[in-house]
Amino acid sequence: MMTIIGMVVVLGSIIGGYMMEKGNLSILFQPAELLIIGGAAIGALIIMSGSQLKVILKSVGGVFSSKQHTKPDYLQLLMLLNHLFSKAQREGLIALESHLDVPGKSDIFVKYPVIMHDPNLLNFITDNLRMIITASMSANDLDSLLEIDIETQHSEATFAPGIITKIADSLPGLGIVAAVLGVTLAMGKITEPPEVLGHTVAAALVGTFIGILACYGFVSPIATNLDNQANAHSVGFAVVKQALIGFSQGSHPMLAVEAGRRAIPPRERPSYMEVDAEIRKWKEKK
Repeated sequence: MMTIIGMVVVLGSIIGGYMMEKGNLSILFQPAELLIIGGAAIGALIIMSGSQLKVILKSVGGVFSSKQHTKPDYLQLLMLLNHLFSKAQREGLIALESHLDVPGKSDIFVKYPVIMHDPNLLNFITDNLRMIITASMSANDLDSLLEIDIETQHSEATFAPGIITKIADSLPGLGIVAAVLGVTLAMGKITEPPEVLGHTVAAALVGTFIGILACYGFVSPIATNLDNQANAHSVGFAVVKQALIGFSQGSHPMLAVEAGRRAIPPRERPSYMEVDAEIRKWKEKK
């Protein structure tokens, strides 16, 4: 929703200012310029993305529909980790195996829908808990393993914004290409009356306008939005990493969860008292 509002503000400000100066909107509508710039940009996107085109398009669609993680979401993640760690402490690590094998049928995981709807984070939790169960490794080894996984996840998440940023950078240049072609056409009409020649030159300059506007008003902000989403999504992995390392070192479940809580940015971080209150409620329901 905020993305759409931002786009409306961009267009409204530019068109409004243009109209205040008695500008002619029909001059700005140049289908040929749009075809040159838009078609070239799409072609460049296909060349750069290759087989990952669908992934990029899906990511761009996420700008309009994605929901940022909030304090309640992180609280669910912390409570899931506490639930898993507490069960392992009481019944042994082997008691987690059935829950990790089929999370969708686990009476633990289904209580935390936010995590269930994030397959990458869910797999990160289950895969690395399996490693702790089946392999004996030091905290340093586990830290290195988790860091590799997080870097890979983040690299994949930032692939789309990286490509979109390159497309944004190319748009002013493509606008110049369209403008040069327009000027070339204008030169062919040099003997025409001034009003005809002026209209042709104005149409050519619109190409530069479209390229710059598309870059700085729309495509570059979309790339930044996607990059921010990727950074925000990586927070969940950092939370799980810190909690798992603490748990693998033999820390009490509450201490391991607290280590994970500290990895949450302050603006979205549940307070210690909020987490403690949720854990107390959970214990009362058992």
